[in-house]
Amino acid sequence: MISNTIWNSFETAHEFPVLKDNLQVDVSIIGGGITGISTAYFLKKAGLKVAVLDAGKIGMGTTGHSTGNLYHTVAELLSSLDSKYDETTIKKVLKARTSAIEIIEKIIHEEALDCDFKRQPMYLFSTDNANKIEKEISVSSKLGVSLEDVSPEKFSFEATKILKYPNQAQFNPFLYVNQLAHKINSKECQIFQDSKVEEVEKLEHGHYNLNTAKGDVSSKYLVHAAHSSKGIDIKFDTTLGPYREYAVAASLKTENYPQGIFWEYKGKEKYSFRSYKRNGKSYVMAVGKSYKVGQSDNNSELMDSLVKYLHGKFPVEKLTHFWGGQNYKPADLLPSIGRKGTHKDEFIATGFSTDGLIYGSLAGKIITDLITGKENEYKELFNPLRVNPVKSSKSFIKENLNVAKEFFKDHILGSSTEEIEKLGAGEGRVVEIEGKKFGVSRDVNNRYEIVSASCTHLGCVIHWNDLEKSWDCPCHGSRFTPSGEVIEGPAMDALPRISDHE
Repeated sequence: MISNTIWNSFETAHEFPVLKDNLQVDVSIIGGGITGISTAYFLKKAGLKVAVLDAGKIGMGTTGHSTGNLYHTVAELLSSLDSKYDETTIKKVLKARTSAIEIIEKIIHEEALDCDFKRQPMYLFSTDNANKIEKEISVSSKLGVSLEDVSPEKFSFEATKILKYPNQAQFNPFLYVNQLAHKINSKECQIFQDSKVEEVEKLEHGHYNLNTAKGDVSSKYLVHAAHSSKGIDIKFDTTLGPYREYAVAASLKTENYPQGIFWEYKGKEKYSFRSYKRNGKSYVMAVGKSYKVGQSDNNSELMDSLVKYLHGKFPVEKLTHFWGGQNYKPADLLPSIGRKGTHKDEFIATGFSTDGLIYGSLAGKIITDLITGKENEYKELFNPLRVNPVKSSKSFIKENLNVAKEFFKDHILGSSTEEIEKLGAGEGRVVEIEGKKFGVSRDVNNRYEIVSASCTHLGCVIHWNDLEKSWDCPCHGSRFTPSGEVIEGPAMDALPRISDHE
């Protein structure tokens, strides 16, 4: 059921070569999304030699599965920051996020990128949770944020309380990244697709060596810009919660498409929707149904519920696109951007929640300034080495109790091999055979794939995602194809494949 996202449905993407040589550069970057390409852009302008390696296509990973919304508030709302931080800190977060939108807008104009950037208002509203909106209005007003309290009678949708943030923005994130990568791709800034980093070596003289199937890259500096830290890193493995949500796009029976970015709060659920137009075709998209990766019993039901929501809001003519997106929520609500260790030449940008377009752009500038020795006013705010025990404690405990529960639950409980015979086409199940766990799936041609059920990151037992036909790790968010290849997450190695059978 999952198709390509709406963003890459219109033009042929710029292609980039596969790494087939051994290179020596100043900075190597793992990840060709908005974080990696933004970092490469600023590093090239600073005169450094750069190589970007992406396991897939440039801009088609997490960036290409995002909403394309740009806003100064945060995914968890300003009221959540207000409960943990002082006004000075929150105002600095807002200033940083506003500067990121300006960075994106400036790059678009200077590089003449055709990515449908448009300034738009943003609306937060609810019919049954007015207190949440009122609290956000109160906190925003206290912080001096520009806003409007909209009357329900003047609003396009049913609501009892509405908050409007003027002058936010939206764009096509895939076209932005893919076109920017094409603009900067050169001898000084080489960009490679389908070049998965299989191993990161720390050499004796302090340099890093990135191994791929057909070539290596050696560099003084290394930037992890692949959404999550690759390999085992206890600090980030224990402070980031992996979440996933779904999106759907549709054409309408009328031309009455909503103008603006809309977030609706229904009970404990949050939905967002907005319109998008390109090449004369108009669409409306809705995003929602967030869940912890690998811990949904029925992913198809989540998508069905989202489709039902869209139908309830608009006169849908045809559903055109379905996709899913992954994010990592930080325990203290702020991302980690900067050095992975004291005095290290290894950098990371992660913990963006669903605000990756903003923080990824910001990360490009912060990391470049750190490498070139230029002062950046936000480096301490988002420092990965910061310690916020009070800010992180509840979320830290909650996430790690959840990880422990999933780890022990699935290592203790077994499954009967008789379940294999019950598998239908497109289904998968973890089974226990002679004391060992295996992931067994059956495709539409009635062929079985059998892989080890232990995630290659830290050994948690994988779960079957019935909607996206993937094996998902409920502990740290790694995802694998039915045959075991890594789709995303901190895992670097494929699940050992046992065999396939008719």
